[in-house]
Amino acid sequence: MGNEASSTGSSSYPGETGGARSTRRPEPSSMPADQSRQNTDLRPGAYAVPGNPNRRPNQQFYVTVPRGVRPGHEFPVLAGGHQLMVRCPAGVRTGDRIVVSAPNRRGTEAYMATVPVGVGPGDQFPVLVNNQQMMVTCPPGVGPGMQVRIMVPSQPQRQQQQQSSSPFGDTMYEVVVPQGVRPGQPFALIANGQRVMVTCPPRAAPGQKIQFRLPIQMSTDEIKSIKLSYEKEGWTRCLNTDLQFLWVRQGGNKEDGEGKAAEAEGKQAGVLTNKMIEDIALVRELKADAKDATQWSIRLIPAEESAMSTLVSGRSLAQDLARHVTASFDQKEQWFRAQIAQLQVPWEEGHIRVHVRRSNLLMDSMEAVESIRKDDMRKIFRFEFQHEPGVDAGGVAREWFHLVSEHLFDPQIALFTYSAINQMCMQINPNSGLCNEEHLKMFHFCGRLLGKALFDRQIVSSHLVAPLYKHILSWPLLMNDLEALDSDVYQNLVKLGDIDDVEMLCLDFTVTENAMGEVQQVSLKEGGENVTVTNDNIEEYIRLQCTYRLLDRVKEQTKYLLLGFYEVIPEPLLSVFDFQELELLLCGLPDINTDDWLQNSEYTGDYERKGANHKVVKWFWEVVRDDFTMEQRARLLQFTTGTSGVPASGFAMLQGNDGNIRKFTINSISKSVSIFPRAHTCFNRIDLPLYDSKKELKKFLTMAIQMEATGFDID
Repeated sequence: MGNEASSTGSSSYPGETGGARSTRRPEPSSMPADQSRQNTDLRPGAYAVPGNPNRRPNQQFYVTVPRGVRPGHEFPVLAGGHQLMVRCPAGVRTGDRIVVSAPNRRGTEAYMATVPVGVGPGDQFPVLVNNQQMMVTCPPGVGPGMQVRIMVPSQPQRQQQQQSSSPFGDTMYEVVVPQGVRPGQPFALIANGQRVMVTCPPRAAPGQKIQFRLPIQMSTDEIKSIKLSYEKEGWTRCLNTDLQFLWVRQGGNKEDGEGKAAEAEGKQAGVLTNKMIEDIALVRELKADAKDATQWSIRLIPAEESAMSTLVSGRSLAQDLARHVTASFDQKEQWFRAQIAQLQVPWEEGHIRVHVRRSNLLMDSMEAVESIRKDDMRKIFRFEFQHEPGVDAGGVAREWFHLVSEHLFDPQIALFTYSAINQMCMQINPNSGLCNEEHLKMFHFCGRLLGKALFDRQIVSSHLVAPLYKHILSWPLLMNDLEALDSDVYQNLVKLGDIDDVEMLCLDFTVTENAMGEVQQVSLKEGGENVTVTNDNIEEYIRLQCTYRLLDRVKEQTKYLLLGFYEVIPEPLLSVFDFQELELLLCGLPDINTDDWLQNSEYTGDYERKGANHKVVKWFWEVVRDDFTMEQRARLLQFTTGTSGVPASGFAMLQGNDGNIRKFTINSISKSVSIFPRAHTCFNRIDLPLYDSKKELKKFLTMAIQMEATGFDID
């Protein structure tokens, strides 16, 4: 593989001045990679291993372990044009990805071709490969309809993807070479309603099919028709002519006369109206300084004013995103993985070795990952624990991501603390800087860790609160999102709507913070301590409270986390997912034991007397157990508890917002109250209407978990 060298970390640390960031780097190793792998005295750190494309005795491939295969069992795979028998390593389970090495036939590439009708053994038939026709001899024992593997001379160097002149890419066309046209000679044709000139490629003859590309051209109306409809929380992304997505609220214009009249009436009555609450929708804006690209700022702006680019590597993904946003979760992930594969640096162009000590795992890992150049974050990583020689075939990487994320999100580290309503979810600790001088560096590492886990199809061990997932996706934050961060403040703000004259409360535009025992007063706006909250300015007060608690109090921590994340994953790629799907991607689909779930559930209302024997409850569990997929069961858990996480001890240990055990509860409601199920995440409770049939229950339960955000009622 060549000699190893310590990565230089030459890019500036986000937000710092003075050039390269200061990080401890391991000394370069002068020994070959295969020898230094056995060197247990190697210092902790990240080592860049240069590639050697001219000397590739083996190629590295990712392989998914098929169902039914256990450690020690062998299974067949097709890698590099070769069929291999692979032995499943110890500690690897069905569905895990492992790395296998396959012999590389230098200078050749393998292709599969189907034998046409009428062709027998010994006969030749034409095949079009790389826009060139070649003749293939049918092997013995092979007949029409069967596939054969052919070896084709490869190009001397890996070809870069041709850049399109259109941000929307190109469309591939196929045409038959006209009679009388020779290689290198241009000929005219009509494609996509326009006249184009095509040059006949080498080795192509009249009557053969060739392919060519044309840039995709779109009108202004066609561009504006592209939308991302999530069917969640009433927001849609619409494409603007500058190829940026804008958030648009579904269901009417907030400036209509009826809305203004309702707002005015609410203010006159001194009541916090529903419209005032609904109008609070904020999106974080992460922006580089125009004069210094290493300096970034972050703030919350109205959702309607936010914009997000659709360009990745110079190409707009708007059309692809619009096609896949309404697809199933599996189809979305498949598309996302295909995009990631195009961004990953091939093994032969170099990889990164991360060498850490178990005794100092978190700090070693942070120093190592933070020393890696931004351009190298999309290379393949190989992880090693000191004094534990071995080859990372996937199991070591999985263990590293699990252990490091477990340490990083431990409340004792003080970077994160528990959600106000769910002990399974973590939120950023506003006082992290008082506990750790390097907390911003740790948050940047956290962003890189989460991004790399998503890039490498690994999972992390901790779940985040919904507002953090929304920050990553640049998704609108609503007033309801406050509940996950501070349920008391959220409830107090909602109760302001019950007071006729809020001025009687003697509130001002400040908040009180307790920073490790030191009480501090923070102004929500300039001179806020001298401004009294009244019926006339209550909407401004609520908006500033949301702005402060959703971002401003953890502004720097959030900024560094996002910067680290986007160094691995381009932000536009994430637009295909909603915030609940992002949790499933990062934390994985949980292994939900429906029997344990059923046995540790409680029932209230009309369901209390018969419990699990009530016919509607029976239908519910039959749908969950027999009809729902793993993804749908995870979404149901998100809907009712606020997260897809299951306690390590099972559903018997499910906690409520007060930290006490609060089992999953099914409560009955009349269909006249709501035709949809309603969730109360603070109490792990679902209000299940008294449906007339199992079919009806399945229909509305499926719609509820697909459309609605975690923990909010549907009326």
